[in-house]
Amino acid sequence: MTASQHPAVSPLPQAHRLAQLNVSTLLHPLDDPRLAPFVEMLDSVNAAADGAPGFVWRLVGEGDADATALRPAGEDVIVNLTVWESQEALWDFAYRSGHLEAMRRRREWFERHVEAHLVLWWIPAGHIPTVEEALERLSDLRTHGPSPRAFTFASSYDAPAAAAQAPAPAGQAGGSR
Repeated sequence: MTASQHPAVSPLPQAHRLAQLNVSTLLHPLDDPRLAPFVEMLDSVNAAADGAPGFVWRLVGEGDADATALRPAGEDVIVNLTVWESQEALWDFAYRSGHLEAMRRRREWFERHVEAHLVLWWIPAGHIPTVEEALERLSDLRTHGPSPRAFTFASSYDAPAAAAQAPAPAGQAGGSR
């Protein structure tokens, strides 16, 4: 697995970044004509994300432009794992850009989720989350509800609150897991 990173990323004085995982269960295989409109949107939506203010990083498959070939949560589940400078930057991209059109049409392409499908958490600046870490955060949210270690837009925590209550990831200063 590799990554797409904003070309204008420069070292920022921020100590934390926002990681985001979104999982979606496909109604049909990606090569099914009913998913063609979604597949056709991928490049433009990903390019918009890559150029969005506050974008830091997104997961892509080895040699791919996106992460749709990765299926760490099941054969019919696609994942979107990104890092943003702030919650506001992610919100603006998700709900105030061309991405909103894809969100409006999601019921045409994805199953309705009965449990949380999106999780947010703060990470130290410079840390790139793994898929395993992201899935663990989603599992934590589903099992325990929102907390400083796994939350949603509707139940968010700021980075200082999360840092005060969560142990640092392995290899980071301040503790290990």
